[in-house]
Amino acid sequence: MELSQEQIEAFRMYLRKKGLSENTAISYVGAVRQFFNRYSEITPENLKSYQQFLLSLYRPSTVNARIYGFSKYIQFLRRQPGESFLSETSITKLHVPPIKRQQSSYLNNVISNEDYRRLKEGLRKDGNYFWYFVVHFLGSTGARVSELIQIKAEYLRLGYMDLYSKGGKMRRIYFPDVLCQEAMDWISSRGISSGFLFLTRFGKPVTPRGINSQLKVFARRYHIDPSTMYAHSFRHLYAKNFLLKFNDISLLADLLGHESIETTKIYLTRSSEEQKALLDRIVTW
Repeated sequence: MELSQEQIEAFRMYLRKKGLSENTAISYVGAVRQFFNRYSEITPENLKSYQQFLLSLYRPSTVNARIYGFSKYIQFLRRQPGESFLSETSITKLHVPPIKRQQSSYLNNVISNEDYRRLKEGLRKDGNYFWYFVVHFLGSTGARVSELIQIKAEYLRLGYMDLYSKGGKMRRIYFPDVLCQEAMDWISSRGISSGFLFLTRFGKPVTPRGINSQLKVFARRYHIDPSTMYAHSFRHLYAKNFLLKFNDISLLADLLGHESIETTKIYLTRSSEEQKALLDRIVTW
């Protein structure tokens, strides 16, 4: 049995009313289409088979994203009793558990403080202040790249930026005084008093993909390991440096916008290289 376009649109509208973005809605609808391309009804057996099918094709993170999307569809069906796709099994018993992933005991491929300084100094020396401040904001605030591109000149005067999630939860990103003063001088020299800081020459916000692509260019230019040159690497650097100077993991979790402190605990660990060097010094018996 095939999904009708009306059912797809009804599910899409349900997702949008829940506050999900269009890209997320497209992803979840894709998961539903994929399921019904293989199965005609929703049963525990088919759900388990679908999960195994996903595992044969994708990484655990992608599998969990698809499973979560289909779980949203089951929630949607709970509001529409009598759906023909459902088996006789009670819909309340239909559930696909996510794939459990063991969290790594180390965090690799993070830019070093030395390379971070070299990168900023190189960009400043070359007069490339736009990218200097992209890097500076990432490394000094712990902002995600999706958050970075939302920074406006008005926020510099406040010293912080408030963002709200789909569930209405607020995340506050603080801008250190040194960064604010330097950035204010920069935007003043460009005649900017309001609006987004990081715009392309066409006047549109630079994209996360564009930022990561340019960082790879700078990796080659300034002789930095390219595996450490991606936007999220600077967020990791911020977290590790924060804990070195102020060992409060609960506060760091709040600053990073982590819902669980378990996510933040990765920053308490050493890289695999650091672990190896430590063991080489300790284990001499």
